[in-house]
Amino acid sequence: MPAQEILVLSMTRMLSGVCTAGLVHQAHPASRLSWVRPIKERSSLLLGDLTDAQGRVIQLGDVVELQLLRRRPIPPHTEDWITDFIYHRPRLLRRLEGERRARFLAEHLDRAAEEVLGRNPSRSLCLVRSDRLWAHFTLDPYSLKYEARIGFTLSGTCHPQANSPRGLPVTDIKWRALGRSWLGEKGGELRMEEDALLRRLPAEEVYLALGLSRGFQGKMWLIVTGVHVVPDYQVEIDYRNL
Repeated sequence: MPAQEILVLSMTRMLSGVCTAGLVHQAHPASRLSWVRPIKERSSLLLGDLTDAQGRVIQLGDVVELQLLRRRPIPPHTEDWITDFIYHRPRLLRRLEGERRARFLAEHLDRAAEEVLGRNPSRSLCLVRSDRLWAHFTLDPYSLKYEARIGFTLSGTCHPQANSPRGLPVTDIKWRALGRSWLGEKGGELRMEEDALLRRLPAEEVYLALGLSRGFQGKMWLIVTGVHVVPDYQVEIDYRNL
């Protein structure tokens, strides 16, 4: 298959490495364009796999060229594609920014998020805009355990964990870096309802890329894999401390 252009909408920290996902130019009835999750044949992705020839780690909003080899759909992770990261390094083509980015996010909201969030999911990735959300960051200064979480409500779909005060874990590398910058070295806890969050960013809209984890102990967990703020925010990412 020829190299594919992928708009990166998820760039995440995982326990065993990192993960990415995005949209390609292939029609899909729920999301307009099709999601893909590039993976390796036998091991997890590492930061080096998602670093281009110039030493830059790919980021949310990048349009990158990747060599997708073949699909490996294992429901509900039907978006998985075996990808060549050895002979074909990720290549940055351009970035989606400004008004074009804001318009794109608004136009590509998932029309059937229940297919991901429901009890019997048929796929594992979607983009949504919540009715209401809240953010929670914690950093224990002694153990250095850090958590970033987001809770939200979504019209037409009820997800117990997403709707709970604790919310869902956020694996988005950039959002996690933002929370660390807000907490500072002293750590502690920071919880913000949507109005306060929008003022502090500052922002007008927040879109969420959601994904299902791999199975663990017979269960898959919903996680926030991308936090897309309009207008976008800037933060320095320490890739040694995700």
